[in-house]
Amino acid sequence: MESLLDSNSLAARKRSHVSSVERVKNSLKFAKPHMLAAIGKRSVSASSIKKKDDDAPEIELNVSGLRPILTNSSLTTNAASLRRRNSIGGTVYSMPKPQENGDFGIEKVPSSVPDPGKKNESDSQPRSGPSDPSKLLAEGRRASPVSHLSSTSDSGNEDFTKKPSVNPSLSISSLKKVSSPFADSSYGHSSLKTISSSSSSFVHSPSVTISLKLESMSSSVNREALSSWRNCSALDSHDSSLEMLPQVDVKPGNEMRLDLRGQRVRKLNTLNLSPDLEFVYLRDNLLSSLEGIEILKRVKVLDLSFNTFKGSGFDSLGNCKELLQLNLAGNRITSLASLPQLPNLEFLSVAQNRLRSLSMVSQPRLKVLAASKNKISTLKGFPHLPSLEHLRVEENPILEMPHLEAAVILLVGSTLKQFNDRDLSPSEKEVAKLYPAHTTLCIQDGWEFCCPELAADSTFSFLAEQWKKHLPPGYMIEEASVDQPFEEDACCCHFKFTNLNSDCELVLKHQWFIGDRTPTNFVTITDAVGEVYWPKHEDIGKYLKVECTPIMEDTEFPSVFAISSPVSPAAPSVRNVRIVGHAVEGNIIEGFGEYFGGKEGQSKYQWLREKENSEFLLASSGTTEYAVTEEDVGRRVKFVYIPVNSEGQEGKSASVRTEIVKKAPLKVTNLKIVGDLREGNKVAVAATVTGGTEEFSWVQWFKTSASKLEGEHSLEALTTSKIAKAFCIPLCAVGYYIVAKFCPGAPNGETGEPVYVISEQVVKTLPPCLIFLTVTGELSEGEMLTASYGYIGGHEGKSLYSWYLHETDADKGEPIPEASGLVQYCIPKKAIGKFISFKCTPMRDDGVVGDPRTFLGKERVCPGSPRLLSLKISGKGIEGFTLVANKKYWGGEEGDSIFRWFLTSSDGTQSEITGIRTGSYTLTCDDIGFLVSTSCEPIRSDGACGPVVLSENIGPIVPADPKGSELVLPGCFEDEEIIPVKTYYGGKEGVGKYTWYRTKSKLAESELVHIASLSCDVNIVGETLTYIPSLKDVGSYLALCWVPTRADGKAGDPLISISSHPVMAALPSVSGVCLKEIGSGVYNGSGVYYGGYEGSSLHSWYRETNEGTIIPITGANSTTYEVTDSDYKCHLLYGYTPVRSDGVVGKLKLSEPSTVILPELPKIEMLFFEGKEVEGEILTAVEIIPKTEVQQLIWDKYKKEIVYEWSYSIGTGECQSFETLAAQHSCSYKVCLEDIGRCLKCECVVIDNFGRSSEPVSAVTSPILPGIPKIYDLKIEGSGFHTNLYAVRGTYSGGKEGKSKIQWLKSTVASPDLISIPGEVGRTYEANIDDVGYRLVAVYTPVREDEVEGLPVSASTEPIAVEPDVYKEVQQKLDLGSMKFEVLYDKARPPKMAPGVQNLEKRILEVNRKRVKVVKPGSNTLFQTIEVRGTYAPPFHVDLNRNDQLCFKIVIDSDNEVNVVVPNRYMRDVIVLVLRGLAQKFNSTSLNSLLKLGR
Repeated sequence: MESLLDSNSLAARKRSHVSSVERVKNSLKFAKPHMLAAIGKRSVSASSIKKKDDDAPEIELNVSGLRPILTNSSLTTNAASLRRRNSIGGTVYSMPKPQENGDFGIEKVPSSVPDPGKKNESDSQPRSGPSDPSKLLAEGRRASPVSHLSSTSDSGNEDFTKKPSVNPSLSISSLKKVSSPFADSSYGHSSLKTISSSSSSFVHSPSVTISLKLESMSSSVNREALSSWRNCSALDSHDSSLEMLPQVDVKPGNEMRLDLRGQRVRKLNTLNLSPDLEFVYLRDNLLSSLEGIEILKRVKVLDLSFNTFKGSGFDSLGNCKELLQLNLAGNRITSLASLPQLPNLEFLSVAQNRLRSLSMVSQPRLKVLAASKNKISTLKGFPHLPSLEHLRVEENPILEMPHLEAAVILLVGSTLKQFNDRDLSPSEKEVAKLYPAHTTLCIQDGWEFCCPELAADSTFSFLAEQWKKHLPPGYMIEEASVDQPFEEDACCCHFKFTNLNSDCELVLKHQWFIGDRTPTNFVTITDAVGEVYWPKHEDIGKYLKVECTPIMEDTEFPSVFAISSPVSPAAPSVRNVRIVGHAVEGNIIEGFGEYFGGKEGQSKYQWLREKENSEFLLASSGTTEYAVTEEDVGRRVKFVYIPVNSEGQEGKSASVRTEIVKKAPLKVTNLKIVGDLREGNKVAVAATVTGGTEEFSWVQWFKTSASKLEGEHSLEALTTSKIAKAFCIPLCAVGYYIVAKFCPGAPNGETGEPVYVISEQVVKTLPPCLIFLTVTGELSEGEMLTASYGYIGGHEGKSLYSWYLHETDADKGEPIPEASGLVQYCIPKKAIGKFISFKCTPMRDDGVVGDPRTFLGKERVCPGSPRLLSLKISGKGIEGFTLVANKKYWGGEEGDSIFRWFLTSSDGTQSEITGIRTGSYTLTCDDIGFLVSTSCEPIRSDGACGPVVLSENIGPIVPADPKGSELVLPGCFEDEEIIPVKTYYGGKEGVGKYTWYRTKSKLAESELVHIASLSCDVNIVGETLTYIPSLKDVGSYLALCWVPTRADGKAGDPLISISSHPVMAALPSVSGVCLKEIGSGVYNGSGVYYGGYEGSSLHSWYRETNEGTIIPITGANSTTYEVTDSDYKCHLLYGYTPVRSDGVVGKLKLSEPSTVILPELPKIEMLFFEGKEVEGEILTAVEIIPKTEVQQLIWDKYKKEIVYEWSYSIGTGECQSFETLAAQHSCSYKVCLEDIGRCLKCECVVIDNFGRSSEPVSAVTSPILPGIPKIYDLKIEGSGFHTNLYAVRGTYSGGKEGKSKIQWLKSTVASPDLISIPGEVGRTYEANIDDVGYRLVAVYTPVREDEVEGLPVSASTEPIAVEPDVYKEVQQKLDLGSMKFEVLYDKARPPKMAPGVQNLEKRILEVNRKRVKVVKPGSNTLFQTIEVRGTYAPPFHVDLNRNDQLCFKIVIDSDNEVNVVVPNRYMRDVIVLVLRGLAQKFNSTSLNSLLKLGR
């Protein structure tokens, strides 16, 4: 957002021709976040943003020479609301809306709904407005209203200069959902919803808005862009989320507010500051001093963010005693040491500065401290902030500190609620509890925070190190501690000093102090000067500190101290428990006690009642009060007080008992008659009975003509004494007063004094009317309905009664004449499905008629319950006869009534005949000997069922004569069993007689009668019920003679039947079809035929592929088959199609498939190697194929691949084995170093096209010999600058490498000659200035460990260049032409000797374009002395010392040379290159060629 703002602001400055309208639009679109609002991550509904009214007038405002302009153009602010994270703990705001006073309102959702009785500090926010509204009317132009945050129209009619009204609290009804004002929206802890813009309360409650001036919407875009670019040089980033301040619950007027944001103000003295100002906004200016701020003694909100303050000069803020909010974010502040104590400051933002610590004076009321995006790396000097609730230090180096949050909790204390915009971690809270109490002081003094396990020892060592300088001589402190303090319990301190070597004894003086909830602000405890202190109740939760002052020989030394953990409350207890009140039935007594042990929590109270055995049972709990009841009379009551502290810990209970509870006498008070005194109404008495339990009280009612009671003798009794307190006023009481006599009674029979009460008025009569009307009886056919009613209104005369039938419940109904004048009505069948009503017209005996009343039945009349009036069976009880059930039905329209038939045996067992549900039943043979009965369940047409009725029995049932009523022979087929279809009748069937006959021709019915006597062409073939025809029966007819026989042996007439067709032969079929191999590649098929006589059956062969496809083989039509090439990888099947002699063809039957037909396996006769059995050579395995024709053909046609496996030998002789070489599966193998001395083995397997593998064949080499030493891929690694290290790398082969030889050389680009670099024979080489312009060459001669040498190989680099930083400085100095260098020089040392530190002297090396000289610097008494001087003419040169990177030699000529020592190599390289560069005019090499810097 910031980068977008800056880029657009720059563009806006360059486009001078853009209209003011466009400038305003750009300011709305690309304004800084503080102009629009703090933006969070949750979206706010765009519908809550209204459009600004068109034709807004141009307004000019002059403040200290600044003139922002609002153009007369249409502004639109319908951009979708955004949200962004607020890193200083500010409240989340929504997108602003233009206000009617020219401001932008920022909608805010408060942290919680305010308590009506409390004032919430975060409920309201000042709204920015013009400093002087009258100046807004400059140039005589009139301001038109701008739409307010609310959509109500009356706000738009307000004058533009009207001050915005601010309510101190937010209306509860305007809230949808609230979130914490310090919640970080990026973590999703809260949900934000906008407040409805249609709510009129927003017009008058702008406490939820913050106004931003519209003056920043025009030309301020350019000013703010410039300010932003200026601040970018001082700040890493401009985080707008650090700018928003919390709300202040004040209604600012224009005279109280100053807003000069982004106006390039440099000094406060140039502004006309008023002491009445309370809201000052000076962000995005050029302020670097607070001079002049002293006048703002009433300021409450001060925004100085994004200026150029550096860290001092905040003392002037000491006059701002009323300051609540201070924003210093986005400056260059390095320290807060000069910030004075501000007694009312609640919010402080120092984010985006350059602070290294938060050291400052204490701020007693500070609640929010935002210090994100600084350089804070320590907690040393952390101030005392007793009210701090929110601390933010994101994006600081200190975040790397382990358990930083626990350290902050220790420093701040229990007031801290959030750290870095998150709720405190429970785990960090627990970690903080593990540190000793004095950790806070140690952190503030600079102790390095560590893990809690080491904190006790580490902090004590830290304090001991501070104390040891001030301890008495010869003594060392060994212990300084305080016991855990408890309320009203002895707390001891422990200080132990160890005498190291002193002869004097120490005297220790103690002083106790009490602190806050954190170990700070300790106050002296008067008279607490011993080793023991007894903490008081008011000390609970506070820290104790004890100072120990060592005294030696009347000399007091600085004291040491120890700090305790917070004072813990004592165990809860109670004393002086007592009961207040008299123990008399009906009284309220109360229990009291004096609690001790910290803050009291939910203590428990119990009231117990004494039993007859002196034990106590619980009667009441949870309250200190107790109402004495009748159950307590004659017993004692005990009050038990169980103390519980605020943490839920229970203490020992205490109790106290009352005296024996006394009984109270019965007494009646407040007796009165309740109810309306009218005829027929119910009245009752109400009274208060005290003095025991009232249970059996008696009430008697009287009437009297007097309005006052004159004694019971003048009363006429209406009732006797009854327990019931209610009374229905009878007709005889009309015109009289009612009197109630109440006599209280106790459960034990005791009674109190009776009390009388008389009504205030006489009983009134009523007009004739019905108080109720109802009809009883079931609305069902045949039922009797009876009407009943309640009459009041004098004595009843002849009231009128009428009954009606209704088709619907809404029609008038049809009267029933036969029921007129009757209160009872019997429902006939015609009323089924209709509604019935009863109408009653009340009539008094004097003829006065009241209002009629009608009762309508809620349901239609339903038919009567179905039932049978009679049920009996008609018919004969003989097998085969039909029995019929005759019934008489009643109950509406009959439906499908259900019949059931039953059989009853001679022993009385009854069983149901299943499947019969009709009114008739035909007897069967199974019913013989049983009695038969039926039952009927009547069912109405609507499905209602009635009671089941059972008829009388009929029988027992007798059987009929045996008879065969049917005999049929089905179709006859060979080998298929014939089961004749026959029907028997006549009792239970016995074993009949069956005879089967075979005849060539079909006999007539007349001949069948005498078939037994026929001998020609008739043969008996069977005498059982069923018969299976054989092959002999094919073509003949079969006849069956059946003699039906009953179970008792009685036979009936025979029945003969003949087949309609001759016996048919079976269809041809075959079974057991199979094939088998009878020779090499020859198969035979076979099967078993069935179905008459076999004819010319068909034979076939099939080929089945791997995919399951069956293909017939052409020409294979015999029972044998010889395999061909086409059959390979397939299965063979044999097919048998049976054919009967008459030509009927049966179904083809296939055999099971054979195994897969495959050719012979390929074979390898022998395997041998090609190649040398030497390291580095390639061995190739070669196979020899058998020379047979079959194998040659198989290898040519069916070989798929050859698989190789290489392995190496382990061990020798009989112990030799082979280990497989991974990933070696080709026929070739390159012999490597590891193979030397081993035997290699190659195993070969051939795989054919059918996936089969041959037998493996292998070959083994002799032991591998080492190869000739060689080096491959030789290269030099390292970048191409003179300060780098170069290394030679290559791949060696040829046995184990020995001491290979390396020689470093160099050569120029133009010349192939190599220059040896003496002494450089290692694998690495460090370049220097002498190598600039040369190629480095490394010659590598490989040498085996047995000293056999291989051929040398070389590698080279690109030309060496000067390191860029060195080149840049050399070029600058050469362009300068004259310079001086501070060097060291040992004049007494010979040039070839190594320098010694002890004899080095400081010299000045002066260099210019003409000469060079070495000067000895002068002292106060001596002038400078020139020791060496010369020009750059030959033989001038500079030599490097290869053994020392800090030394070089300047040679002027053979007599003048000097050895120079410099601090570092970088300086040496610069001096040498400068000298060589100045000397280039004496040689042909240019400086650029010398430096060789490829640009």
